Amino acid sequence: MTDRDGSTSTSGPLTGLKVVDMTTSYAGPTASMYLADLGADVIKVERPRTGDDARSWGPPFIESASAWFASANRNKRSVVINLRDPEGLAALRTLIGNSDVFMENLNPGKLEALDIDHARLRADFPHLIYCAMSGFGLDGPDSTLPGYDLAAQARSGLMSVTGALGGAPQRVSTALSDVVTGMCAALAISAAVVRQRADGAGDLIDVSLLDADLAVMAPRIAAYLAGEPEPAPSGGTDSVLAVYQSFQTADRDLVIAIGNDAMWRRFCVAIDLPELAAVSELAENAGRRAQRTRLTQLVGARLTERTATEWQQILGDAGIPCSLVQTLSEVVADPQVIARGSLLPVPGTGEAMHSVRSPFRLSSIPEVRNTRFPEVGEHTAEVLAEHGFSPADITRLKDRGAIEDAGSEGRGGR
Repeated sequence: MTDRDGSTSTSGPLTGLKVVDMTTSYAGPTASMYLADLGADVIKVERPRTGDDARSWGPPFIESASAWFASANRNKRSVVINLRDPEGLAALRTLIGNSDVFMENLNPGKLEALDIDHARLRADFPHLIYCAMSGFGLDGPDSTLPGYDLAAQARSGLMSVTGALGGAPQRVSTALSDVVTGMCAALAISAAVVRQRADGAGDLIDVSLLDADLAVMAPRIAAYLAGEPEPAPSGGTDSVLAVYQSFQTADRDLVIAIGNDAMWRRFCVAIDLPELAAVSELAENAGRRAQRTRLTQLVGARLTERTATEWQQILGDAGIPCSLVQTLSEVVADPQVIARGSLLPVPGTGEAMHSVRSPFRLSSIPEVRNTRFPEVGEHTAEVLAEHGFSPADITRLKDRGAIEDAGSEGRGGR
């Protein structure tokens, strides 16, 4: 198979893996995008006409395409199937039966009604890795509730510890639950593939937004259950380490992360407060944490004497982790971000749209795979033909409304 730009697909550890992905929105598409980045052939199954919900998320739109959608759907092929049509449903089952992985985030009742629930599909296709993605998991009293990032952040306790000191709880202002859930799903699927390739055995993978956010909250939950007071929003401070937060300098905010006692002593010297390093009560983190308020006042007063860039140089020379609190305009121009090739221009958009490179690098994939997100139903005929459907079969399915085939009509702007 060749990519839509005509180049040969980049090889990777998941080359040859066939994935049928029926997920929508952001968590599932993120997971399947990471699999595609690693070489998998991801077939994105979408509903007629509108496709994935995320296609309408915006603004911003570039030539009617959603930037959010583009950021989670590179390196995939789109097939439109009408699941209300028996022949469309039969076509879907053909694709699933010939695939290695099936991903969904649909209501369990709908899956059972369509006979594509995990029990039925794994009985019919024992080799299949079935990944169910949901808000709250496959069991428990709330397993049927719909789930979104905001609800998961709230329910997991994540919002309860996020926000300004003494302020109201705040949502982490990005799709954190979705992205982390996508990473978890991609990890679990990759692990299941190892066994599948060894002995042909399938698996059922249960991944939820709530479980992903609980994993993010693991250190805070562990500390609370071990006797720590219930935490509340505390700005940029850490519940365990001190000093570990943002500070105002002469011109802008700078974060400083003191991770051990030796680092604390170097820090005191670097900011010209060597007397603090000599105070026995502050020699260990427990003491520093007990006196966090006094310490942050002393340190904060000293840091206002120089600019953030000056302190960054001084602290960097002393081996103290620190960083400017960058705006997105600074992030996208950051020399390290650019050097790592972390921003991927979406092909065919004149660099008006970008996605973010997967957060891993493999030497077996020297050239990053980066094909444009698919148009709705762009590959329906192509994929069905690969799975044994004749041109006459495809025409008949299209005529009865069981499938939609955008074909060359969907390739505008390439």
